[in-house]
Amino acid sequence: MIILKTKDEIEHMRKAGEILAACHREIRTMVKPGVTTQEIDQFVEKFLKQHGATPEQKGYKGYAFATCASVNDVICHGFPSAAPLKDGDIVTIDMVVNLNGWLADSAWSYPVGSVSEQAAKLLEVTEASMYKGIEQAVVGNRMGDVSNAIQQYAEAQGFSVVRDFIGHGIGQDMHEEPQVPHYGPPGRGIRLKAGMVMTVEPMLNTGAWQSKIDADGWTARTIDGGLSAQYEHTIAITEDGPIILTKQ
Repeated sequence: MIILKTKDEIEHMRKAGEILAACHREIRTMVKPGVTTQEIDQFVEKFLKQHGATPEQKGYKGYAFATCASVNDVICHGFPSAAPLKDGDIVTIDMVVNLNGWLADSAWSYPVGSVSEQAAKLLEVTEASMYKGIEQAVVGNRMGDVSNAIQQYAEAQGFSVVRDFIGHGIGQDMHEEPQVPHYGPPGRGIRLKAGMVMTVEPMLNTGAWQSKIDADGWTARTIDGGLSAQYEHTIAITEDGPIILTKQ
């Protein structure tokens, strides 16, 4: 069942999104060679507490951290670690913020120091593909129009689109209906309606799109060791077009 949100409920989520976006702006200044994702995770937990919010991931199905921190070939759900980031790495920090029971979700990929031309293009194309999808999130379109816009753009730029992890509805629960794939034909799937709130979060790889899961049961990696990046916004669909609730 898809839970349509009222304007007031969307406003609650926007406030959570503002805190999340502010946190990402701080993370942007932190990411550099020598910093650990564990330090970033601890910063996020402290930042959210200072703003009256909590990290929704922590404790979810036993997950122990405030963020997911995915480096290089990790697609998503990587554990923050004490290993220092190195020059040339890319890292995705993903978090869900709970403010007074309402949630916002956003992931962002960051270059660490000077990255390769390929890595820089991956980041650029992944972010752009997210916005291509968001542009199609208008009343009357189908979910497949969002999905297809992402896939067509990403693949035209030479990258593959991860199939194993997709976007989702969000509100007072982290994962609600509808599901939001980032691939597939246009003109298919549910019809988009005002009041839907969902994440658009494409994950693109330099190599094959398939993933494998580490022994920890969480960390998803590319099967061929290629790089992976992810960008994610929480958006609300309105009669006036999509509103990005996690806009930085």
